[in-house]
Amino acid sequence: MQAKKRYFTLLSAGTCVVLLFYLGGLQFRESRSQKKRDDHHHHHRRNGLKKGADYHPWPRFPDPLLPFIQWDQAEGEDSNSQGSPRQKRDANSSVYKGKKCRMESCFDFSLCRRNGFKVYTYPQQKGDKISESYQNILSAIEGSRYYTSDPSQACLFILSLDTLDRDQLSPQYVHNLRSKVQNLHLWNNGRNHLIFNLYSGTWPDYTEDVGFDIGQAMLAKASISSDNFRPNFDVSIPLFSKDHPRTGGERGFLRFNTIPPIRKYMLVFKGKRYLTGIGSDTRNALYHVHNGEDVVLLTTCKHGKDWQKHKDSRCDKDNAEYEKYDYREMLHNATFCLVPRGRRLGSFRFLEALQAACVPVMLSNGWELPFSEVIDWNQAAVIGDERLLLQIPSTIRSIHHDRILALRQQTQFLWEAYFSSVEKIVLTTLEIIQDRIFKHISRNSLIWNKHPGGLFVLPQYSSYLGDFPYYYANLGIKPPTKFTAVIHAVTPLVSQSQPILKLLVAVAKSQYCHQIIVLWNCDKPLPAKHRWPATAVPVIVIEGESKVMSSRFLPYDNIATDAVLSLDEDTVLSTTEVDFAFTVWQSFPERIVGYPARSHFWDSTKERWGYTSKWTNDYSMVLTGAAIYHKYYHYLYTNYLPASLKNMVDQLANCEDILINFLVSAVTKLPPIKVTQKKQYKETMMGQTSRASRWADPDHFAQRQTCMNTFASWFGYMPLIHSQMRLDPVLFKDQVSILRKKYRDIERL
Repeated sequence: MQAKKRYFTLLSAGTCVVLLFYLGGLQFRESRSQKKRDDHHHHHRRNGLKKGADYHPWPRFPDPLLPFIQWDQAEGEDSNSQGSPRQKRDANSSVYKGKKCRMESCFDFSLCRRNGFKVYTYPQQKGDKISESYQNILSAIEGSRYYTSDPSQACLFILSLDTLDRDQLSPQYVHNLRSKVQNLHLWNNGRNHLIFNLYSGTWPDYTEDVGFDIGQAMLAKASISSDNFRPNFDVSIPLFSKDHPRTGGERGFLRFNTIPPIRKYMLVFKGKRYLTGIGSDTRNALYHVHNGEDVVLLTTCKHGKDWQKHKDSRCDKDNAEYEKYDYREMLHNATFCLVPRGRRLGSFRFLEALQAACVPVMLSNGWELPFSEVIDWNQAAVIGDERLLLQIPSTIRSIHHDRILALRQQTQFLWEAYFSSVEKIVLTTLEIIQDRIFKHISRNSLIWNKHPGGLFVLPQYSSYLGDFPYYYANLGIKPPTKFTAVIHAVTPLVSQSQPILKLLVAVAKSQYCHQIIVLWNCDKPLPAKHRWPATAVPVIVIEGESKVMSSRFLPYDNIATDAVLSLDEDTVLSTTEVDFAFTVWQSFPERIVGYPARSHFWDSTKERWGYTSKWTNDYSMVLTGAAIYHKYYHYLYTNYLPASLKNMVDQLANCEDILINFLVSAVTKLPPIKVTQKKQYKETMMGQTSRASRWADPDHFAQRQTCMNTFASWFGYMPLIHSQMRLDPVLFKDQVSILRKKYRDIERL
């Protein structure tokens, strides 16, 4: 009992002591914070609150929730009065008022859900100065499938005012841009607008300020830093020169893979050296790494008007060494190319290295690499640190040959997929934004970083990679085991001996045939059902849309298989030939595989592309009168190609087979595949009164010549690739018993 009393007494005493300390501490803090409270009272009086009976010095509850307002309306004198020190620092250091912008807060998704992803460019005003590079950007947008001339249909808006060069010392600088932008009737504080910019800031600090209030607009900007980059809102684009091609562009310089993949030089660089100012530290230190043998890093002070006034003791030696080497020769014979920052974070060296299959070694701390949202640059570049320059040679020497080869191959894929032209840079930017808007069908990292790339894989077709012919190996799945035959019919059915009926029976006997679709593009009514022969597989007859040539490549829902056997009505094929062609296609599901081959050539006398049907030692096209391909190309033909090319095909009733060969070769970067030669195949000369008499038309060949050049002009280059490979059955025409041959009927034809 006594022990309990003692414990109770001690507990009470301890409680009293704690209470005294607590009350005394409050008074002590109260006396020390009197001035702060007075300031707080002044703040409340300024906001309409009075000090009086309602005010109590005891602990206050948090203020009630403020009504929601747009964040950009709240940014003002007191916008940084709350928040962490890092948030305050970020807000103060940002060059954009819209630092906090994200798609969810500064983009109106409803405009895109209503009309789809349509892009509107403001009409150019008389007297506005527009650079060639910006005109190329506008032309790429206006020539794309996303363009609309109706602003009420638009999801995204592009200024016609040239915003590429915002360096005040540049002759391309557009003055009074601030007022011009604010006066645009659709500006809406920049909401749903995209601004392209290559250069910002000027001497001496080269800030990233574009010189006008961008409001809630997105930036597609070169040389943007990670600090100013707004993730999933802005798009980092590469710095490209005014000579960068508008469309097409040159292919990468890697023509074959050398093993081991080591070139004459291990690491090279050739460029300006800045003696003072921003960007000078890294380039001034390159001479420490240069060894004049396999590491050749050359700089020159000889640039600018007053370079001699500022030159240092190394300038003369550097300039002399600089003149000894040819830049192009170094670029094409180097394994790695150093890409240090210049005055700005980005550099022309970046794209030059990609094209040359020279693995970029990045030395530009804080640079948000181009299209970093979708491209995995660790697969194509070495990301260095400016502070660890001296470690660069040993680092790249430690990279295994297998890894170097993989890096080099990826540089070529990325160059050709996204960077070889202004059009590809612009379209990649638009596709990234579209993926943000329609996240449920957006492309994944595999699509963006594997051949053929995000521009040719349209997620609207399917969200499952197995529905595309390019990812069977990645997914570990086998190509389709059945095909759908699509027979293009343009003449009326008047006789039971017509080639189309014989063809239908032969195809239906194939063990791989799932169904046959007859596309009726004839002016005459559909034949009665009993006119078609009885077959073991379903035969579906559908009328072509508008009865035009392009309708044979529409993505019909009736096509139930991934493989399509495209046939003209006058094609003569045996069941054995169909079976063999399909088994070959299963090994090359991304290509066109078939029988009738054609070729293209460059006519130097006329300076234009030519088309030939002569039997030669090579070919570049397989006509779709007897060919197998993946049905995704129907969707791509319909939704990727511009209406102008399809209209040309429909008006001429010609060239649709050439156009789809252009498309498939542009996607795959590979030629089609010709199977065993069939001499009997020919374009049948039909009656002159028939719509099918196009092969007898003397203008037919001339039209195909014209088509070749029109198509090449739109693609920006010639995508067709010559091949000398023909695939025959094993034991084809070998001196063995015919009974040992699987496709024995082919030899008898």
